[in-house]
Amino acid sequence: MPSLAEQLNKIVDKTERLIELCAALQEENDLLKLESEALTVALNASKAKTKELEEKLKVVKVAKSFSETNEKSVDIKQKINDFVQEIDKCIVLLKK
Repeated sequence: MPSLAEQLNKIVDKTERLIELCAALQEENDLLKLESEALTVALNASKAKTKELEEKLKVVKVAKSFSETNEKSVDIKQKINDFVQEIDKCIVLLKK
């Protein structure tokens, strides 16, 4: 049976190893926290950029719909003018 001094030395050695392991784990934990914070910042920046791009896309879609509507309204106005001219011709013919 080992002596009390030997048992005490084993306990001290194991305690020192546990303290070293704890320090290493604490260092790894700190590094992981820093990495997590960096990833969170990157994610937030990405979300902000996505939101900004979505807003720009909305503006582009609205502008495009206005330009298409404007072209359509020009076509509609031209057709109305054509109809008015035809009606005027018919009225002139009816007056004769």
